[in-house]
Amino acid sequence: MSTSTEFPSPSVAFVGNPNCGKSTIFNALTGLRQKVANFPGVTVEPATATLSFSKSLSSTSASSSTYTVVDLPGLYSLSPKTPDEELSVRVVRGEHEHYPQPSALVYVMEATSLEKGLFFYSQIAELGIPLVVVVTMIDTVKANGGVFDDIALEHALGVPVISIVGHKGIGLEELRHALAEQAFQIPTPLVGSNATIEERYAAARTTTLDVVKMTTDDVLTRKIDKVVLHPVWGPMIFVMVMVIFFQAIFAWAEPAKELIEGAIGYLQAWVVQILPDGIVQDFVSKGIIANVGAVVVFLPQIVVLTLMISVLEDFGYLSRAAFLVDRLMGVFGLQGRSFIPILGSFACAIPGIMSARIIPSEKDRMATIMVAHLMTCSARLPVYVLLISVFVPSTTVLGVMNLQAVVLMGLYFFAGLSGLIIAKIFKSTMFAGSKLPFLMELPPYRFPTWRTQWITLWHRSKSFLTSAGTIILFLSVVLWCLSAFPRVQVPEGMTGVQAEQFQLEHSILGTIGKTIQPVFAPLGFDWKITVGVLSSFAAREVFVAVMAQVYSVDVSGGEDTLKAVLQQSITLPIALSVIAFYVYALQCISTIAIMKRETGSWKYPALAFAYTLVLAYGASWLTFTIAQMFLH
Repeated sequence: MSTSTEFPSPSVAFVGNPNCGKSTIFNALTGLRQKVANFPGVTVEPATATLSFSKSLSSTSASSSTYTVVDLPGLYSLSPKTPDEELSVRVVRGEHEHYPQPSALVYVMEATSLEKGLFFYSQIAELGIPLVVVVTMIDTVKANGGVFDDIALEHALGVPVISIVGHKGIGLEELRHALAEQAFQIPTPLVGSNATIEERYAAARTTTLDVVKMTTDDVLTRKIDKVVLHPVWGPMIFVMVMVIFFQAIFAWAEPAKELIEGAIGYLQAWVVQILPDGIVQDFVSKGIIANVGAVVVFLPQIVVLTLMISVLEDFGYLSRAAFLVDRLMGVFGLQGRSFIPILGSFACAIPGIMSARIIPSEKDRMATIMVAHLMTCSARLPVYVLLISVFVPSTTVLGVMNLQAVVLMGLYFFAGLSGLIIAKIFKSTMFAGSKLPFLMELPPYRFPTWRTQWITLWHRSKSFLTSAGTIILFLSVVLWCLSAFPRVQVPEGMTGVQAEQFQLEHSILGTIGKTIQPVFAPLGFDWKITVGVLSSFAAREVFVAVMAQVYSVDVSGGEDTLKAVLQQSITLPIALSVIAFYVYALQCISTIAIMKRETGSWKYPALAFAYTLVLAYGASWLTFTIAQMFLH
C-alpha cells in the first residue's frame, strides 16, 4: 500500500460506473468544501474534500469521524482503458504514488442498471476493502411499476445497502450516519477469485433477478429515444439543440462580458484619476487591471459552456448527440464526443479545450485539443469585421445575401474544415493507433440536480481563474513591459493617442517589430502591422486597438476614422493577407496557457504554436501573392 502525506487517513473513495449518480451524491455531501486533487503528471482532476461529523451523528471519537473523501472517475471494471480509469484503478488497488489506498469505499450502483454495477462489484469485492453500497434511481424503478428489495441485496453482498434519490436528497442523511458510525463492512464476493467474465456476469444477472422486479423498462426513456434517435427527427433536434448551444455560448454570455468590461473600464478610469501621470499609473491601469480584465472577461463563456454541457450530460442528451454525429466525425479520425469541444471553440477555444475532458480516448482528446483553437472564436471577430468592412464592398450576392456576410461565413466554414482535416492528419500520425472503440452508453433521462450544477460551475470557474489566470496574467504583464519600455520623451504638442504611438514605436516591442519586419515582408506586412500582430498575442482583438495607436487614431467615439485611415494606408491584398494569417495563427496567450494546463505539458502548446505559425505564414503568403496577381 502506498502512502501519502497530502491526504490524511482514514480516506474514503466514491467508486462506481459512469453516470451512476456518484458525483451527485459526493457533491451533496461535500458542497463547496471540495478541492481538486493534486496528482502530478495527470490531467484528470478528481474532487476531494474533508468530512467531519459531530458527536450527535457519531458515537465514536471525534478523530475517527473525520474522513478525506475522493470522487474517483467512473469505472466499468478493474481493467482500465482510459487515463481516468487508470487513475481510479491505481488508487483503489493502492498503487498510486500520491494517494493512499482508501480505508473504505462508498460503492454506487444504479437500480436500473444493477447487473452492470454488480459485475464491477464482483471485482471490487475481491480487494477486501470495507465498503457500503449506495443504490440510486430507486424512484425510476418504482415509477415503472417495479420493486427493489434492498434487504435481499444486503444479504447477497454482506454489506450495508443505502437507497438514495440524489436529486431529492432522499437517503443522504442515512449515508451521513453510516459514514459517522463507520458502518463499512468487508464485502462478500459474488464469485470466486478465478472466475471468468462469463461467470461474473452470470452471478450479477442472478443477483439482479433476485433483487429487482421490473414490470416494464424505462418507459419515458424509450419514448423520448424514439424521437431523439429517429433517423429524421433525431438530426433535426440535434441541429436545434446545437443552435441553442452555440447561441448560448456566443450571445448569452455577452451581457455579462459587457458588464465585466464596463467594470474594468470604470476601474481603469478611477486609477487614472487618483494616480499621477507616469509609469505607475500606466502599469496599474494597463499592465494589471486591463490584463486581469482580459482573463476575467472569458469567465462568462466558460460558465455558460460548462453549464450547458453539464445540464445536457446530466439530462442524458449528450451521449445521444455524440452518437448522432459519430459517423461524420469518424471521417476525420475523431469520435462523436469531439463534436462538443469543437463546437464550443467557435465561441472561445478556452472552454472548448476544457470540455475535451468528456472524451475518454486520450489520443482522440489530444487530437481535439490540438485543433480546437483553429475554430473561428469570438476574439477573431473584431479583426475580421474591421478589415472586411473596410475592404469588402457591401453588395448583394444572388440578390439575397450581403457579400461581407458571405466572406465572414466563408471564414468560419474554412477554419472549421481546416481544423477537421488537420485533426485527421494528427490521428493518422502523432495520435494514431487508438484502440478504444466508440462504445456509448445511453443513460436514462433524468432531471439535473441544480446543486450539482452550481458546485460544478463554482469549481470549474475557480480552477480557471487560479490556474490558467496566473499564467495568463504573467505573460500579459511581460507583453506590457515590452511595449512600455524604454520610456521615451514624448515631443510637445502630441495628443494622447499620438503619444501612445510614439511610445509604442520606440519601445522594445516596436524595435522587435521593426527588426523582424523583413521576415513578414513577403506577406505584405510593414512594421506597423507586424507590431499589431505581435501585440495581439495577448489577445487577438488587441490588434484593432494597436492599429489605432500606430496610426494615431482616436477610436473612443467609434472605428469610422480608423477604417478611413486603413483604407488609405494598406491595400486589399495586404488586408486579405492579414485575415489569412489570423485564420490559422495561435495568437492567444489564454489558449496557450489552458492548453498547457489541460495536457500537463508545454510540449503540446509549443507544437500547436509552431505548426499554426507555419500554416498562418504559408496561407498569408499564398493569399497575398495570388491577390497581387489578380488585383493589380
